[in-house]
Formats: sequence, structure tokens, C-alpha cells
Amino acid sequence: MGSGGMIVMDEDTCMPDVARYFLDFLTDESCGKCVPCREGMRQMLKLLTNITQGKGKEGDIELLEELAETAQEAALCALGKSSPNPFLSTLKYFRDEYEAHVKEKRCPALSCKELIAYYIDPAKCNACTTCGKKCPTGAIIGGKNLIHMIDQEKCTKCGTCFEVCPPKFRAVTKISGVPVPPPLPEEARTIVRESKQK
Repeated sequence: MGSGGMIVMDEDTCMPDVARYFLDFLTDESCGKCVPCREGMRQMLKLLTNITQGKGKEGDIELLEELAETAQEAALCALGKSSPNPFLSTLKYFRDEYEAHVKEKRCPALSCKELIAYYIDPAKCNACTTCGKKCPTGAIIGGKNLIHMIDQEKCTKCGTCFEVCPPKFRAVTKISGVPVPPPLPEEARTIVRESKQK
């Protein structure tokens, strides 16, 4: 970004969302004097926002490339000319992530809120009730000795269940691009615990 800083990201960072984040900042920084910067960045931001929300469509990536090249050529100042760089750099090295967002409505980094769902793996759930107690919307169904499930209609995708699930179970997972598996019938959700008495 020209500040001499370094940002370290891992596999949990969504590249289209990184480009959207920087364009959001740069759009506010534009003085508005020239159209390629003022309008071009606004349109790029709109397209990137749609892509990260699962509303991207065929041709959006190519349109973004065209807008980026126009801004680089025709903007009047260094800010306008360099504003497409976050998008162009991430596209160059992570084009497959952009295509997954547009074509498959899937976020490979499991980061874009509108493209993920939280799911409790019945094989790993120990019915400890931790996630159910912490869920702010009451979206988790289950109780003591009853494998938990997430009511996808109530879930706001806040990630609390994912964060509080004990590491020894890791029952809560994120999924993207695939349907949420159907819930187990209640009789199959009961956990029978062995008695500690001998």
C-alpha cells in the first residue's frame, strides 16, 4: 500500500475480501477529481463486495480487470493509479479464490460470512452444552446427553460456537459451497455414557 508495512496472512484469509477491504479504504481517500479513480474505485468496490457476499456473476472478474487497467492508465494521481494494485495482486496469485466465489459460491478460506455455515459434526459432539450456553441467538438445539445441532434459520454466523467448542472435541466446523447435512433424528442424537461406578 506504499507505507512500507508488511501484512502476514495465512490460509484463513480470504483474498477477495482483502482486496475489498483495501478498496473500501481507498474509495474514501479519493479526492474525487478524476472519473477513473472516483467512479472506477466505487464500481470495483461494489463488484468485490458482491463477490464476497456470494452475489458475484460470470464476467465480474473480467470487468474488475478492465476497471483496474483503466484506473492505472487514466487516473491523474498516484493514489488513483495504484488503487487497483490490491485487486490485481491478489487476482494474479489467487485467481482460483475469485473463481470459487463467483462460480461455486464458495469461500475457500471459510471467511466470507454470507458464504459459510456452521455445522456440528455428530460424530465429534460430546453434548457438553458449552456452545449452546454461549450462542447469543439460541440457534443451538440439544442438551445434556443429546448431540447438538445448529438451527440454520436462527444462526447469525457470529462464530461463537466455533470459538468456544472445546479443542478436544472440535465438533463445530465451517462449511462453504456444499449444503448443510440434514439433522439427525432425535433418537439417533442421544449419547449413552458409561457409568463411572464399578
